[in-house]
Amino acid sequence: QVQLVESGGGLVQAGGSLRLSCTVSQRTSTTYVMGWFRQAPGKEREFVAAISRGGSITTYADSVKGRFIVSRDNAKNTVYLQMSFLRPEDTAVYYCARNQRPWDYVNNRPDPNEYDSWGQGTQVTVSS
Repeated sequence: QVQLVESGGGLVQAGGSLRLSCTVSQRTSTTYVMGWFRQAPGKEREFVAAISRGGSITTYADSVKGRFIVSRDNAKNTVYLQMSFLRPEDTAVYYCARNQRPWDYVNNRPDPNEYDSWGQGTQVTVSS
């Protein structure tokens, strides 16, 4: 059984920054591919970023590339999403999620249905 808990959301002005954290609680020390998604009101959940098990490989949605950075600290069982140059259109609930498949499979498959465990989400609101 695994539990994912996001934190770090809040209200920020356009151009500002936030860092989201996702703490993973599980019985084993096995690491997994982790992803970040977001969902704005009235919209479908969309892929933001993913990071490989060791943290050496990352991938991003075009809409956040160059502004967001995903990283992880496996010793702390925590995944981060550093968000900079935030825009009003980044406003959404942000979720972290776990994927048990290998990176080569996960990469280029930004489908939330490919992820099996989710956190409760954290709200990010960017004011103009």
